[in-house]
Amino acid sequence: MTALMDRFTGLIDAFQPAKGPPPNTLYAFLRWALFGAEKGIAITLIVQIATGFAEMSGAWFTGRVLDAAVGDPAMFWATYWPLILVGGLIFLLIRPLLFAADAGVTSILLGPHLFPLILSRLNRHTLGQSMRFFENDFAGRISQKAMQTARAVTDVVIECSDVVVYGLSMFVASLLLMAGVNTSLLLVFVIWGVLYAIALWWFIPRVQTKSADRAGARTMVTGQIVDTLSNIATVKLFAHDENEDRAALEAMERFRLKALDFGKVSANFRFVLTLLGGILPLLSIIGSLWLWSRGQATPGDIAMAAMVSTRLSQITNRLGRAAVSISANIGEISDGVATLARTHEVTDRANALASVEGPGAIRFEGVEFGYGTDVPALNGMTLDIVAGEKIALVGASGAGKSTFVALLLRLYDVEGGRILLDGVDIRDIQQIGLRRQIAVVRQDAAMFNRSARDNIRYGRSDATDAEVEEAARRASAHEFILNLEDHRGRKGYDARLGERGVKLSGGQCQRIALARAILKDAPVLVLDEATSALDSEVEADIQTALNGVMRGKTVIAIAHRLSTIAAMDRIVVLEGGKIAEQGRHNELLANNGLYARFWARQSGGFIGLEDAAE
Repeated sequence: MTALMDRFTGLIDAFQPAKGPPPNTLYAFLRWALFGAEKGIAITLIVQIATGFAEMSGAWFTGRVLDAAVGDPAMFWATYWPLILVGGLIFLLIRPLLFAADAGVTSILLGPHLFPLILSRLNRHTLGQSMRFFENDFAGRISQKAMQTARAVTDVVIECSDVVVYGLSMFVASLLLMAGVNTSLLLVFVIWGVLYAIALWWFIPRVQTKSADRAGARTMVTGQIVDTLSNIATVKLFAHDENEDRAALEAMERFRLKALDFGKVSANFRFVLTLLGGILPLLSIIGSLWLWSRGQATPGDIAMAAMVSTRLSQITNRLGRAAVSISANIGEISDGVATLARTHEVTDRANALASVEGPGAIRFEGVEFGYGTDVPALNGMTLDIVAGEKIALVGASGAGKSTFVALLLRLYDVEGGRILLDGVDIRDIQQIGLRRQIAVVRQDAAMFNRSARDNIRYGRSDATDAEVEEAARRASAHEFILNLEDHRGRKGYDARLGERGVKLSGGQCQRIALARAILKDAPVLVLDEATSALDSEVEADIQTALNGVMRGKTVIAIAHRLSTIAAMDRIVVLEGGKIAEQGRHNELLANNGLYARFWARQSGGFIGLEDAAE
């Protein structure tokens, strides 16, 4: 039995990749999301149709038995034993098997497989978005949209098959039964079906619209709360607890009003469907009695009509709830599609190289970029960096330093000009292959909620434990890692660092980030204020380690601390997205230009150039 169920569940590969990006229209998106699950869904629909017909077969059996009982009792068993045998097969074999299959296709085939199938596709597409996509939205809102959309699509498929298709098959079976009684009784069911369809046609778009509005308001609540909690230290330091509470309450009030609108239209929808559900049994019983009084129907026909209409009335209530739920879920899907199905801004070319092997020579050639605005962040930037050269980027805030690095990593595409890595336009290299050639240590070192070992191994997933620990030693992180212990008693390299590394100091986070970059061992090393969170003594230790790590690599350092700048082969001073001057430390001081003014404004050796420039 277990082997049969395993084979049955294999009809849907829960992690099969989709074909291409998600479309931004509802029904095309549903086809994209459910691609590969068609066979499982088709089997589910067949089971539901068969179950609906089996449900009506009970009414047919009851009607026929009642008509048989009206005759001579002495002849009943001799004459109608085949009918009783058919009834036994219906109630003891066919219906139990079909209802078991009904439960199986829902709880074993669809439920456990559709949700991860859809969510994995949405997550994979979201991971490929540019940085602009994430900068323009809340991380909590994006994740909520993905979860919401995957759940909504799954629920729509299950409810459509489990309720709608099941109910429609029962309705079709009831029409066949009524056609065998009298065309007038059949007409009652047909007219009722038309009225029911009109009610669905009228209400469903309105429920969908209200549901999409409610879903959008709900995700804004999530985004607001996640944004506050993600920056809880800032909230407390500036004593803005009341302000953040007020902002959350305002978002919740908007959600409450949207939820009220949805509730009102849903209640009216349910009322109309329930009213229609009550009309059918009344009309069918009265109609069959009228036909019986005219000799055009039997007592069994009356019983069958009563059972069929009553069962349809019951399923109508269930269908009403399902219709509201399906409409609401479709609204949530539409809301999710608007956010998640956006076209990737940065894409790999069809013939892009998987990687490029080289020493790390870099050329910026007339690069223009302004984040989609008329204000350039880089304005005609041309710069050659020889393989193995170590340069520092210096300038005031907004000069273009971070933009320079972001474009090199192809987090954005240049708006003009081109960037070459070892003579190849980076747009002709697959993004993953490009970024594997560049190791980055940022000022805000990000830590995953994983072990210290896994955080360092993120630099190279196949690294051994010994290689991880050696990288930590070179980054002056080994000693403090050995003393770590998380709330579950895990120690050393097994200790979890907590969400965003909040259990570590800023300096400790940067040392683990340095170890990660050391382990990656890429030909290009980018240091974005890599030692900014370290005290002077620790910085001196790490600077010594960095000198070894930088040997033979192309290094780009965004630096404000002079201990890092002075050691560079070349210092490039940026102003307004252009190169204002460049040269070695002593040469720039002798030129008495912008860099010299930065230097002159500093008192001591550790005041940042950003501060000096203000």
